[in-house]
Amino acid sequence: MAEVAVVILNWNGRRWLEQFLPSVLEHSAGAQLVVADNASSDDSVAFLRQHYPQVRLIQLPENFGFCEGYNQALQQVEATFYMLLNSDVQVTPNWLTPMVDLLEREPSIAACQPKIKSFLQPTHFEYAGAAGGFLDAYGYPFCRGRLFDTVEEDQGQYDDVVPVFWATGACLFIRASAYWQAGGLEKEFFAHMEEIDLCWRLQNLGYQIYYHGGSTVYHVGGGTLPKANPRKTFLNFRNGVALLYKNLAPRELNKILYTRMILDGVAAGQYSVKGDFKQVNAIWRAHRAFFKEKKNWDGKRQANAVKKPTSQLTGWYPQSVVWQYFIKGKKTFKSLNVPDGAALSS
Repeated sequence: MAEVAVVILNWNGRRWLEQFLPSVLEHSAGAQLVVADNASSDDSVAFLRQHYPQVRLIQLPENFGFCEGYNQALQQVEATFYMLLNSDVQVTPNWLTPMVDLLEREPSIAACQPKIKSFLQPTHFEYAGAAGGFLDAYGYPFCRGRLFDTVEEDQGQYDDVVPVFWATGACLFIRASAYWQAGGLEKEFFAHMEEIDLCWRLQNLGYQIYYHGGSTVYHVGGGTLPKANPRKTFLNFRNGVALLYKNLAPRELNKILYTRMILDGVAAGQYSVKGDFKQVNAIWRAHRAFFKEKKNWDGKRQANAVKKPTSQLTGWYPQSVVWQYFIKGKKTFKSLNVPDGAALSS
């Protein structure tokens, strides 16, 4: 096996390490195993030192967040491939080999993900990644196997190897050279949407992103922030707008970006009708934060020298998934009739 480093970023996740690190150790023979601790205040570090001295421990001096935490840690790791793995993931036998083989065989592929199933409902896909990610016409993410809150049962419908727009950060297998060529994860995002931004930049550089259905892991999900947490809402909406601003081609920027912001306003209105004003406030704060930091985002947009039109991006769905799901009632990925890319044999 080529040199692979499985790197788990930990922040106050001792219970997840205790529960899931054994499966990583059991099924990752030949790979480096690294836990990068983001200045936890629980007993994660003491637990690792006592029970897993064979696992390399990187202690970061502060909580850098998901994005910069990984950037700081990976600067200290030498490997051909990185596997960025959430601490609340249970891996399975032979989980790494199919992805290693794919990237070794296809140098144009920068990153891929396995099949992500729910640890809590193992018959179904998991929300954060499922069977590979896509973006709709206004930058809303969705997955094969998951549209909004509708998660499909795994019936073998995605046992394939296909290109996608983005691979989940919960279990992201990536070529180390491509990671640094693209500039790593966007530290200003802190967390959420960061893998989509990275995969978009990789596509702009000419790489492909893939899903490999021959590898399976089980993800708890929401281990750090619950899905309805206002902080998570703020990051998703702020980062969603910044994602478009950073990466869209000039001719498409204004139309897509401002339509997206109107749709975000509609989402805020729906929360208002439900009386969930914490979520409403999180969305408005997200938009205000984007404009307050716009000079910073201007610089990052300029740093992305190549911005392909969306028609040249694999996994860009040229319709509104919001409209298809909520108005037309299409609840599964296959009902959207998204054109498939060129599948590879596993």
